[in-house]
Amino acid sequence: MKESGPRMSKGRILIVEDNMDNYELVRFILERAGYDVFLAVNGRDGVAAARLQKPDLILMDLTMPEMDGWLAAEKLKANEITKSIPLYALSAHTLPSDRKRALEAGCDGYVSKPIHMAGFLDVINLAFHPKEKKKTRKPREII
Repeated sequence: MKESGPRMSKGRILIVEDNMDNYELVRFILERAGYDVFLAVNGRDGVAAARLQKPDLILMDLTMPEMDGWLAAEKLKANEITKSIPLYALSAHTLPSDRKRALEAGCDGYVSKPIHMAGFLDVINLAFHPKEKKKTRKPREII
């Protein structure tokens, strides 16, 4: 059998998530779509991983131990190394005030859990290609 050579990645995504079931689902979806993913299990580790690894996109849970996602977002957007990395909240907090708080903390977009696979991948693809906005839906948010 012939090897097909190295797989080309669509991009590198840091997932900051303390729930391993949630992480495994998101990892599975993103890897099947061609993205490379890596994990940080809390906001503190997420900030450190982003500074070290410089991912193309960060997906951040909001409620975590050590440092929550809101504070981690503020730290990432205040740092010269990480401030330009797109950062999307990935959370079960679905109230409009939660979305507003995430955006005020520095998140560039918001994805609600539970994840809807097709819409989720649309949002991720738009994060990598923001000029390809769809006119029928807010491009950086899925509920």
